[in-house]
Amino acid sequence: MYLLLHKPSNINPYILEPLCFPEQQDDSRAPSLHHPSSELLVCLFCSESAPLLQKDVLLKHLLIEHKLVIGDVKLIADLPEYMLYWKGRFLEQPVTDFCSVIKTNSTGPVEKQEDYYLLCDVLPEDRVLREKLQQKRLEEILEQQQKERDDSSFHRLCMFCSEEFTGNRWSSLLNHMAREHSFSIGLPDNIVYCNQFLDTLQHKLDNLQCLYCEKTFRDKTTLKDHMRKKAHRRINANNREYDRFYVINYLELGKTWEEVQSEDDRELVDDNDDDWSDWQAHPVSAVCLFCDHQSETMDQIYTHMKEAHGFDLHKLRTELNLRFYQQVKLVNFIRRQIHQSRCYGCQEKFDSRADVLQHIMTEDHVMKLPGMSTWDQPQYYFPTYENDALLCTLSDSDDDEEDEKSHSDGIPVIAEDISNLRALKQTSVLNQLLKNRST
Repeated sequence: MYLLLHKPSNINPYILEPLCFPEQQDDSRAPSLHHPSSELLVCLFCSESAPLLQKDVLLKHLLIEHKLVIGDVKLIADLPEYMLYWKGRFLEQPVTDFCSVIKTNSTGPVEKQEDYYLLCDVLPEDRVLREKLQQKRLEEILEQQQKERDDSSFHRLCMFCSEEFTGNRWSSLLNHMAREHSFSIGLPDNIVYCNQFLDTLQHKLDNLQCLYCEKTFRDKTTLKDHMRKKAHRRINANNREYDRFYVINYLELGKTWEEVQSEDDRELVDDNDDDWSDWQAHPVSAVCLFCDHQSETMDQIYTHMKEAHGFDLHKLRTELNLRFYQQVKLVNFIRRQIHQSRCYGCQEKFDSRADVLQHIMTEDHVMKLPGMSTWDQPQYYFPTYENDALLCTLSDSDDDEEDEKSHSDGIPVIAEDISNLRALKQTSVLNQLLKNRST
């Protein structure tokens, strides 16, 4: 098929899209404000109409019956409003005043040639219309988000525990799931239609479906273990079902959050300034084992735990002669026990984290550890919290460092380029051993 473009006077000539029948489109790229069920799409030329959810039927009708193709339909924010606008304009002026004309089989016989019409944002009027619809949708999204912030009737249980959140606390719920369960769907300020979002996620969990890989499991225990071991405590960014819950997807006409982010990345790559002198690293804060206090250095967090809670990790490390990985397992063990509301010293179970912490302090179980066989287990190689920065502050015991230093005292370090080989032989350890053996 050969395509020849004849441009009307007000059309730019340099954009021409392929002519094709509409296929099943992925509607998630242009997130809708809700799930439409009754909105109708009207034909631009006749009385034909179709529900918005069946827009492909009407697009096929436009192509076959009226030879018209609409460019980038999936990026139009409000398709019913868009169709109504152009239906009115086509009643006022002929379609050739607005659309690019595409002639098929242009080199063949005249009787086999057909004219198709392309309506797209190359036309300034169409571009302005799309931008207005996009702006209107963004304003509605921001208004909806503000309503959710002001809503005091919010009531919901955490998806992973029994903690309850009521009143204007949906942001507290999101922060709780991120902090306590290492499950984050993003910052609250970036979320819209929060209740619908949480309903969607809860429905998947109720159906024993992993939120990341979306596989289905036989029971909740298996699903929970899978999400923990595979680090699947997150949603699948490639699932377009979630796009409508993120404000960023409504910000710029014709672009998803991935494309906006990739442009930001390209700006960083294209920056040829190699001077990093003003770059400042943001230190990772380590969280206390017993409260929410955070410190940016090892000494600060150790001092806090010792002074505020009476927990001396340095002392335990020295007394038990703990190697690095034993310290890792001990920290992970204590984290997990407290997370499960269980005293790590006596293994007594409590109803809440606050209760077990009060028990540990009251009963003076802070420095009371069970036998090493209890916590020195391979399962505690794996962190309870995958972003636990306290693990990064651990080091080998002081005894190891002192032993290494004492063993190295008096031992000469010989370079390979020895200029006086005879002197080396006379002072070598091997030569001394041979003399001792002969005597």
